[in-house]
Amino acid sequence: MRTYGELFRTTEFKPLFASSATQVAAGTLSSLAFGTLIYARTGSPLLAALSMFGPSFAQVVGAMLLMSAADRLRPRTAVALIGTVFGAGNLVLALPGMPLGAMFAVILVMGLAGSVGGGARAGLLGQILPPEGYILGRSMLNLAVGVMQILGYAAGGVLVALMSPRTALVLGGLLCLIAALIARLGLSDRPPRATGRPSIAATWQVNRVLWSSPARRAVFLSLWVPNGLVVGAEALFVPYAPQAAGALFIAGAAGMLAGDLSAGRFLPARLRPRFVTPFRLLLAAPYLLFVLPLTVPVAVVLVAVASVGFGAGLLLQERLIGLTDETIRGQALGLHGSGLMTMQAVGATIAGVIAQHLPVGTAIAIMGTLSLVVTLLLTPGLRLSRLELVDQR
Repeated sequence: MRTYGELFRTTEFKPLFASSATQVAAGTLSSLAFGTLIYARTGSPLLAALSMFGPSFAQVVGAMLLMSAADRLRPRTAVALIGTVFGAGNLVLALPGMPLGAMFAVILVMGLAGSVGGGARAGLLGQILPPEGYILGRSMLNLAVGVMQILGYAAGGVLVALMSPRTALVLGGLLCLIAALIARLGLSDRPPRATGRPSIAATWQVNRVLWSSPARRAVFLSLWVPNGLVVGAEALFVPYAPQAAGALFIAGAAGMLAGDLSAGRFLPARLRPRFVTPFRLLLAAPYLLFVLPLTVPVAVVLVAVASVGFGAGLLLQERLIGLTDETIRGQALGLHGSGLMTMQAVGATIAGVIAQHLPVGTAIAIMGTLSLVVTLLLTPGLRLSRLELVDQR
């Protein structure tokens, strides 16, 4: 399987793609609307930021307590259920007069559900596609994420400006319910990938198994930490160039799409292992130049080039799947997604603290340096993971 056309000729990929894309658009629209609503109500930038990053922090709790459900629920049921939870949650948030604490409790529940949903969806993708098609399918879903985030933010901005944040939340909730309906009607009913009931004990047991392998640990850390630190650098685009932050974010999205397209569509399978390290280095290295006084066009080019390095994530996910038994792949991919979201929130927090005391360009360069150092430190472990994967084959 080498082309996107082949993907869409795989019957069940189409409803999975449509459900995922609709869910991303809904989540982006709702996140912007909720952040705007909280800021208008409290006037607190911190609470507004937490309203948008809160679900990301909640995902680490889900990874520790609930992730076994990703493999122990029927996949179609899990994907449809998560969409329903998010739809209901957004509709509840749109109710007038809700106490602030109750609103944050709702997004906590949504974050917990999201940690399971990401693993269930990724595990199902591996069942729908043959092994050699997974990275192509993941690439297509990543491309959709970039496009739907842009559309979601654009639609959210228009709705918030012309109507109200509550109206945008209602629309986001309805879109989530539509995503759930697409999954329920379009996907086949498959048995769970693993036996037993979901539980905290089962989650911890599988997490211990996943973390016990030095090869898998290196892959997880390489997926989480360098990426999160670079996202921290991106979180400083607004103070770095207030009038051109949009151009920097667009450059980052374009570079990420190019990286996913290159890794997922054009890079032959036999060459993928050789490109893991170059992609990882590329992700951080251009940000070191932000310590210099740069013109906006140069900064835009550097961000676009660096963001191509996000393609390493696809290659490392493929390696993680190869190192993980099929019965726990959903939990492994869910753990990856939850850890990634959490580290991105942590990276943004670290970057903000550094920028409080140093020039913003210097803070961006420091985040790039930290990412590069972590990348180099993890390289020996990734070599071990590659050798272990070869031995398994």
